[in-house]
Amino acid sequence: ASREEDPLPPVRMRLAGPLRIVVFMLVLALLWIVGSLVTGQGSPFNRLHLMLSGPQDLPTAESRPRRYKCGLPTPCPEKHFAFRIVSGAANVIGPKFCMDDQVLMSSVKNNVGRGLNIALVNGVTGELMNTKFFDMWAGDSGINELLKFLRPVYEGTLVFVASYDDPATKMNNEAKRLFSELGSKAVQTLSFRDSWVFVGAKGIDNKSPFEQHVRNNKNTNKYEGWPEAVEIEGCIPHKVL
Repeated sequence: ASREEDPLPPVRMRLAGPLRIVVFMLVLALLWIVGSLVTGQGSPFNRLHLMLSGPQDLPTAESRPRRYKCGLPTPCPEKHFAFRIVSGAANVIGPKFCMDDQVLMSSVKNNVGRGLNIALVNGVTGELMNTKFFDMWAGDSGINELLKFLRPVYEGTLVFVASYDDPATKMNNEAKRLFSELGSKAVQTLSFRDSWVFVGAKGIDNKSPFEQHVRNNKNTNKYEGWPEAVEIEGCIPHKVL
């Protein structure tokens, strides 16, 4: 009698191909999960969920907080300038001035430096008139140039000021008087390596509402030898002629 062939080997051969594919896919999935965790790209399961989610589950522009000019959380009223000023941080990060979504001064624009950084803006049109920084630490040229810069400022000009590193070592009584006439109160007590931001105007009736000052204090400084950076933001009404 002839010997019947064993039917099992062909079955095993038919199963081997799909099984290899399943194992291969599992190995790839495991490598992807481990790679995501090692590279710090967040939970791979969350990413997989986002890929598999419908459009209704994805974050939309409406669900994110809306930001307005210069990053303000709320819009300014009509006929107001939106602004934000951030002082320098220690002697490492320079200050930044923004008005109506236009960067006036920053490290990226390469127009900031150690000492006092000042931008003059037309209070009627919002046009940038001038920007300059004044070294308030070394020599007398910084304070002399500062006085020449501030003396001709006329009524209706907005004056934006931010410190970087040291704003006060060369400060004298005339400079303090000029800043006081622009509405500053903190300038009278400004000291070595303080952080200071201020917006004033020639002919202001009383103290400017836009001023922040943090003293250099070794017990409270955020950085070694310097206090934290300070910032102000808000809305300035257009000057009416």
